[in-house]
Amino acid sequence: MTDVTESELKVLMLLSLDGDEKAYRCLLDVLRHLLEHYYGRRLARADKTDVDDLVQETLLALHQRRITYDRERPFTAWFFTIARHKLVDHHRRTGGRGHVGLDAVEAIPDGYREDAVAAQIDIQRLLAVLPAWQAEAIRQVRLDGRSIAEAALHSGRSEATVKVSIHRGIKALAARLRGDHGKGE
Repeated sequence: MTDVTESELKVLMLLSLDGDEKAYRCLLDVLRHLLEHYYGRRLARADKTDVDDLVQETLLALHQRRITYDRERPFTAWFFTIARHKLVDHHRRTGGRGHVGLDAVEAIPDGYREDAVAAQIDIQRLLAVLPAWQAEAIRQVRLDGRSIAEAALHSGRSEATVKVSIHRGIKALAARLRGDHGKGE
């Protein structure tokens, strides 16, 4: 359940803010699973009831603060800030029992950090200017780490075509970033 994306969570949150009760219940269920994992890793030696209590406190805080969510910002960065504050509050209440390093308290899962989400959005916007098959070749080989052969097999194109497509696509993106919008291939 931890493989849900920022965009999926944000859509659920926006629908919830617009009054969709089913989306809100789904959002809370998904977030409950994410929080169990998030707090479980950070409070490995703690009682399960501590994790359950933190999950409930965080979901209640989300409910109470949902009106403050800025629709233009990444949802997960906002949400995990609430979760992190609840974890800090927990450590203050318990007097620091069960030492947890500062890095564990501050860590937001990598895929949900605001800078990571913003980078993904930027990448998607850049790739959107390319033909879909060319963007997909770049995504598969350069972002997902597949081989040229795998990307060729998936696309039904030759390996040489995939290589050339990737090269030309990256060249066009670089020209676009430099401001040479009409000069890419």
